[in-house]
Amino acid sequence: MTATWYPDIPRDVHALLKHGEVKGLETIPWGSNFTFCAVLDLEGRQGLGVYKPRRGERPLWDFPDGTLYRREYAAYVTSQALGWPFVPATVVRDGPHGVGSMQLWVESEPPRSYRELQDPNDLQLARIAAFDFVTNNADRKAGHVLRDPGGKLWGIDHGLCFNVVPKVRTVLIHLCGSPVPRLVLEELAQFREDTERVEALTTLLAAHLECEEIEVFLKRVDLMLAKGVYPHIEGRRGVPWPPF
Repeated sequence: MTATWYPDIPRDVHALLKHGEVKGLETIPWGSNFTFCAVLDLEGRQGLGVYKPRRGERPLWDFPDGTLYRREYAAYVTSQALGWPFVPATVVRDGPHGVGSMQLWVESEPPRSYRELQDPNDLQLARIAAFDFVTNNADRKAGHVLRDPGGKLWGIDHGLCFNVVPKVRTVLIHLCGSPVPRLVLEELAQFREDTERVEALTTLLAAHLECEEIEVFLKRVDLMLAKGVYPHIEGRRGVPWPPF
């Protein structure tokens, strides 16, 4: 993966996440899996990360055991490859509770109401919604969309992505059936037509996902480009619970 895939992520951030010593852990109590806020230190530089160890994942009937941390990383590199860097920097590494994902802690807050997620002119939301459909995100809660002090939107908690079977559940369901903004489609097409970028991404994903999961992801990209609209999903079952 070339350096241009990380326009907003300095190399030293990746080094801190990947190699920083874990000086402290604090449990993040919400969520069904064990999640920790980690204090990281690398040669005197400190920062915070969100650590999700494999051994803390609750078994699910519809996802292979012990793969959610890999899907967190897969979502990050996919967002970078698409040119939509809204997933905080994420690495796979060993930690105090074994191997897992380590994601940069972003100072931000979730929306206070659904109204904040329903701006039809917000291209950031449009990209997140498109990303969720092509990666088959089964858990886009309102609390998984964060806004930082500068107004940038971030998407977190992508452990339930890349399933082969359609499973999209999202609080952005109001976009279903509506046209994908032209700029978002153009950005998606630029990725799909860039053979080098696609091959680099699939190589990275191959270490963390099954071949069929990668193939279906690319097919979803092609389908969105061909139809130009957000797919329809069932209303009642199409929203995760709880929605925030």
